[in-house]
Amino acid sequence: MVRLIPRSVKFFEMFAEMSDNLIRGARLLSDILADFKNVEARVQELNEIEHVGDDMTHAVLTKLNQTFITPFDREDIHRLATSIDDVLDFIHSAAERLTMYKITSAPPAAHQLAKIIVQQAEEIAKGVARLEKHNNVLQYCVEINRLENEADRVARDAIARLFEVEKDPIALIKLKELYEVLETATDKAEDAANVLETVVLKNA
Repeated sequence: MVRLIPRSVKFFEMFAEMSDNLIRGARLLSDILADFKNVEARVQELNEIEHVGDDMTHAVLTKLNQTFITPFDREDIHRLATSIDDVLDFIHSAAERLTMYKITSAPPAAHQLAKIIVQQAEEIAKGVARLEKHNNVLQYCVEINRLENEADRVARDAIARLFEVEKDPIALIKLKELYEVLETATDKAEDAANVLETVVLKNA
């Protein structure tokens, strides 16, 4: 169908930049959990990535307020920007727990959850890259949702095992919270996928 109203592609470029930044943050967290070396320096690096993400989100919302004609519904632009930012916020929160609670090692399940977040971030980027032309976006949404279900299982099993084997109640509280923050990041990625799906279905 020929569009009679010109549509700005700038929003798509901005979302692509946000997605790339999200991937950087997710990969860095995964690397930290895989190898606890120079943790404070790398968490500070992740802190800077999170600040960049905040600036990108602010730029999208500012442009939204300045733009009369948008490429899709204004509320969906707002929701997509904030949901991508939310994923990065919880990635950052997980990293902060490592230094705040002086966690020096984490069970494999924590890294497994971080790897799932990386996969979700990559799928979000693929969906965003194809959003303008609605090119098979829904398949990436389905995969993000599948990964969220996998993360639920991993977190549930990890917490159950934690209560079985961890004798130190303080360590138990720290690791349980780390698992929960990581799992919440996967929930936020699912929220982003739901926005992508809504945009595609509204504009089909």
